[in-house]
Amino acid sequence: MSRTEGARLFREAWIAGVRRHFPGEPKPGYVTPWEETPEWERTAAGAVYEQVRQFLELSEGRFVATCWIAQMYRHFEDPKPGYVADWADLPGWQQETDSDIFEAIEKDVS
Repeated sequence: MSRTEGARLFREAWIAGVRRHFPGEPKPGYVTPWEETPEWERTAAGAVYEQVRQFLELSEGRFVATCWIAQMYRHFEDPKPGYVADWADLPGWQQETDSDIFEAIEKDVS
């Protein structure tokens, strides 16, 4: 999906969410159609779409591993090196396991 298409998807999801969740009648600017959306807002929507897409694409298990490292430092003054290893230093099986955890949580909250 191109950045423009992603920006449009973001805007359409925003409008759908506003119509579903906004208490009462939303301001017209909240539900302005894509064609009438100001350029700055189109650009911002595209940037946020791209950031979220990259997060989902790149993080997967890496995000799980990063959160785990934070918890290890929270619970142990001097955690074992294996408990706080960087993503690149984890064995493949652990990367795959962390990716599975990410996907399981992603499915649960979807």
